[in-house]
Amino acid sequence: MNPLYRNDRPGQLPKSWYVASTDIPAERPALYGQTQADVCIVGAGFTGLSAALHLARKGLDVVVLDAHRVGFGASGRNGGQVGSGFNMDQSALEKRCGAGNARLLWDLAEEAKNDIRQNCTDIAPDARYMPGVAHGCYAPREAQEYARYTAYLAENYDYDQIAVLDRDAMVDLVKSPLYQGGILDMGAGHLHPLRYVFGLAEAAQKAGARIFDRSEVHHIAHGDPAELRTNNGRVRARHVILAGNGYLPNIERKVAAKVMPINSFICATEPLGDRAATVLARDIAVADDKFVVNYYRMSEDQRFLFGGRESYAIGFPADISTALVARMTKLFPQLEGVRIDYVWGGSLGITMPRLPAIQRIAPNVISAGGFSGHGVALSGLAGKVMAEAVAGQADRFDALAALNVPNFPGGTAFRAPLLALAMAWYSLRDRLGI
Repeated sequence: MNPLYRNDRPGQLPKSWYVASTDIPAERPALYGQTQADVCIVGAGFTGLSAALHLARKGLDVVVLDAHRVGFGASGRNGGQVGSGFNMDQSALEKRCGAGNARLLWDLAEEAKNDIRQNCTDIAPDARYMPGVAHGCYAPREAQEYARYTAYLAENYDYDQIAVLDRDAMVDLVKSPLYQGGILDMGAGHLHPLRYVFGLAEAAQKAGARIFDRSEVHHIAHGDPAELRTNNGRVRARHVILAGNGYLPNIERKVAAKVMPINSFICATEPLGDRAATVLARDIAVADDKFVVNYYRMSEDQRFLFGGRESYAIGFPADISTALVARMTKLFPQLEGVRIDYVWGGSLGITMPRLPAIQRIAPNVISAGGFSGHGVALSGLAGKVMAEAVAGQADRFDALAALNVPNFPGGTAFRAPLLALAMAWYSLRDRLGI
């Protein structure tokens, strides 16, 4: 089933706290008829809009097509955490691609965070970027591993933004009885993702990009120029950027072979008022070291936003809330009985090694996706380096493409069943504490 419609109605944003707390702009017109452009971008989320903004600022004629509307997908639904690095630690990256390339990748990830901070100052101040992401550990040995990795980053990457927290310090900061320690990364942060993506769209349009909602691309005819076809229009473009991530339909086999959509869910409580301080002592975001990760933070109106419960099923479960709230109250018993005002889900893209799949599909077609939980920062960076590649400076694009993310075994037919088995195994490990 087309991932664009399996859990959503055309053009309708989810009933999330993000939507309820945002001044939603008017829907943009759909593409009708034929047009030409230097670059056609498929997907109006962080990746596509970042690429559009940078390309339009370079003076290129850019068209952005989205099957639903700006910010509809993961960019407008995610946990809002702007994390450091990749979903693979730097020592593992060094073994995978060498120390020099690992350093380049780290510097790119740092640039990604800096870009977000600057954008939140310049074009999306209402996204309210706030510094600080903590990582909680359930076992002392895992806390020790985080402490060793913190020292490793300081020594080898000059990264001194992380404080190591023992059990008492962690509980003082994050009021859960389950954590045995952790770290606090003040070089990371969190934001309101839907406001941020709307800010990117407005800035891209002001720079000259043309953005069309309700314009699903159902076919790409390769060539120079390439032709992208929607139900009501066509775009002929010298370059194509595919930026649909977990929502990209199967219009390009080479992307689908590497990037698989999975579902994740978030709930928002009623405003907690003074009770918020009994959960988090500071306005930070938190993730923990479960393979089936929990991630959470407070909203600006003191709601607890709690996310997790990944699912490889095609559709959302009939009851999202029960299991999600059970995980929340296990971590924070003081929230037992709190009212839940919003529950929503969305799809993100993952890859086999949990590294982004940046690739050249054809001489004039490139793609990025599979950010595997680090998409708030890395997706914008991917858009930026794809814009550079289109403009003739492909060095940084090539460095990311050199990650050489493999295809899922068995292709699209078997990737979900195999990963569901892996998910069940890691979930069992989480429950057993091994």
